Amino acid sequence: MCRLLAYSGTPLFLEDLLIRPEGSLVSQSMAAREARTVVNGDGCGLGWYGERAEPGLYRGILPAWSDANLTSLCRQIRSKLFLAHVRAATSGGVSTSNCHPFAHGRQLFMHNGQIGDYALVRRRVEAMIPDALYPSRKGTCDSEAIFLAAIGRGVEADPIAAYGAILAEILALQGRSGEPVRFAAVHSDGARLFAFRWASDGQPPSLYSRVEDGNLLVASEPCGADAAGWQAIPSGSVLEANGTGAIYLRRFDPTALALASAARAA
Repeated sequence: MCRLLAYSGTPLFLEDLLIRPEGSLVSQSMAAREARTVVNGDGCGLGWYGERAEPGLYRGILPAWSDANLTSLCRQIRSKLFLAHVRAATSGGVSTSNCHPFAHGRQLFMHNGQIGDYALVRRRVEAMIPDALYPSRKGTCDSEAIFLAAIGRGVEADPIAAYGAILAEILALQGRSGEPVRFAAVHSDGARLFAFRWASDGQPPSLYSRVEDGNLLVASEPCGADAAGWQAIPSGSVLEANGTGAIYLRRFDPTALALASAARAA
């Protein structure tokens, strides 16, 4: 599984969270503590919001610990909202186009998880991407497909509803598949930030949050010498920061949506 980190708050240099702290994201790429895959060396990426309308994006196939360009960018970029990801590939090969975050307009998305038995449902999942958006499909991994399909469902207006609907449809496509769908993910439009933690088998990847002096930090694993203040985001929920300082924890249950849809179709 991958590792990720997102920040929303007072502008700071990216290295202050991604490189310098004990247990930083870069160190997690070498030795994750709460993942089945200890080494996350199949690429890395950054997405950050600055003074322009659309976010900046950097992705590469080098491991984060040996990517000199990543280190240089983190030392120079100051941002009030950014997403960062180190990858351990579960679907799709090791390529820049499969590295997270994914961007479309002002939207950024990154994911830690899987669509179980993806090879069996891949064609039908990709069919969920609207024709007008399909040229934006550059990679082969399941995460990008989820993102583009959600854009087609109105993610700009309501990310919670969009991702819920897409994951419910994927569950319906899987039928009685024994492999779960797991979704620990972060989405942002530059103002709002959404952190999702859910799995169809009730065992989602780890995801934590910490609020300090009005600044929100979301990470797969706590980072920094002081672990106090970190709280696990509950399974089956989404954390929403609306850009005004307010933070909400909401229920997120695509399984219920899938069951309701099946009942209506029966």
